[in-house]
Amino acid sequence: MESQYYYISEDEEDVRLDVYLAEQYEDFSRSYIQKLINGEHVKVNDKLEKNKYLTKLGDKIEVLLPEPKNLDVKAQNIPLDIFYEDDDLIIINKQQGMVVHPGAGNYENTLVNALLYHCDGQLSSINGVIRPGIVHRIDKDTTGLLMVAKNNFAHQSLAEQLKEHTITRKYHAICNGIIKENKITIDAPIGRNPVDRLKMSVIQSGRNAVTYVNPLERYKDYTYIEAQLETGRTHQIRVHLSYIKHPLLGDEVYGKKSTKFNLKGQVLHAKTLGFVHPRTNEYMEFNSELPDYFKKLLTIISK
Repeated sequence: MESQYYYISEDEEDVRLDVYLAEQYEDFSRSYIQKLINGEHVKVNDKLEKNKYLTKLGDKIEVLLPEPKNLDVKAQNIPLDIFYEDDDLIIINKQQGMVVHPGAGNYENTLVNALLYHCDGQLSSINGVIRPGIVHRIDKDTTGLLMVAKNNFAHQSLAEQLKEHTITRKYHAICNGIIKENKITIDAPIGRNPVDRLKMSVIQSGRNAVTYVNPLERYKDYTYIEAQLETGRTHQIRVHLSYIKHPLLGDEVYGKKSTKFNLKGQVLHAKTLGFVHPRTNEYMEFNSELPDYFKKLLTIISK
């Protein structure tokens, strides 16, 4: 078992220990986090604390995660839209409906299954057997560019760039309503919804989240936007646009259910991805075309 460490900053004070850790491990339920704490897998300043312990500035939190169970994630010959590839990384243009990595009850037909086949298992191991090579994620129904690391050297470099907010990530989306401002900065912390743990929400105890929104075209009932991420919280763009009362078109989780355009999910496309190559230290930037359904939708709403 390997220890992971967290240090509490000013904006993370006075948060319950179990709540804080649930935000760090977004794939774990709060009940699982509580079991870790109760099972003495968590220490604060080298001491055992209870779930209700309130974090303090400078606290050192040590988490000793149990070894994951061995899972057989098989390679599958699934077609991939490969945008770029070299010995260190691969850029995928993900299609709508594809889950990025396996999860509970869903261990086949994911991007990871396809990558294991294409790369013959040569992917970074930092994120374990469930997420080999996966540096960052996009939602199942979001399309567009995603970077994958083929080795741990590349993974560590890309992960550090994400942490330092130096990676360029621009998304195109259609949201409900007309955004009148020319530019908006949404600076609102995001955390797990305290009522519905399957959703995220703007919450004071959440993690820092910043999204820059630039309207590209205004229509009668909708706005076509570019959203640039500074941070990368789960569902960040979807949550932030809902927070300012302009939920993404087709987003039934953070917006209203509608069958008007027979959509399969939120209209969101990861269009631009830029980063410094881990080995050459040269900046690279990629841009992908909008998917056909997105372009057709723009034509429809412009009439």
